[in-house]
Amino acid sequence: KEEKEPRLYTLAEYLKREEHSKELHEYYDGVITKLPMAKGPHNIIVMNMAAELIFAFREKGKNYIVMGSQQLVYLPELNFSLYPDVLVIAENPQYWDNNEVLLVNPLMIIEVLSKSTKKYDRIDKFYEYKTLPTFKEYVLIDPDRCHIETRFREAPNLWRDNVCVDISEKLELKSVDCAIDMSLIYKKIEFKK
Repeated sequence: KEEKEPRLYTLAEYLKREEHSKELHEYYDGVITKLPMAKGPHNIIVMNMAAELIFAFREKGKNYIVMGSQQLVYLPELNFSLYPDVLVIAENPQYWDNNEVLLVNPLMIIEVLSKSTKKYDRIDKFYEYKTLPTFKEYVLIDPDRCHIETRFREAPNLWRDNVCVDISEKLELKSVDCAIDMSLIYKKIEFKK
């Protein structure tokens, strides 16, 4: 029996479907993929991280914008449209479309890992996000243990990796010049034994 080729959609068709969908889907150059449902700890970490970033920026008088997991990021080079968990924009949002749906200028992207997306988030998604010239820092948060990886762009093709595993330390975020207590990122999270 022959495998049926998946139907390919235009970006406009995808956006129209997504607008009326009860679930979130990502777009990969014509292929639409449903996002897995996020678990409670994942959502707590997303909100903790967004809240701490907003608070840190207000304290430091920085004008960065923090957006959540409903914001699509568009990668024009690849014709991909993805939903990061949290993202930071340096100044004003820039969009690919007139409807202000497809953001193209994230400075920092934060992903909370899950079993189903961990490998993709760590490897392929990072290379995909790197096609955006404004993208300077990638943060990967493990919800099952105290473990956060950061990747910071020091030069066009030079990325510096860092890992933070101590709950009493601060997570240094170089692209936005701030540090956040690991304990606040993981507040109300119970690690599995």
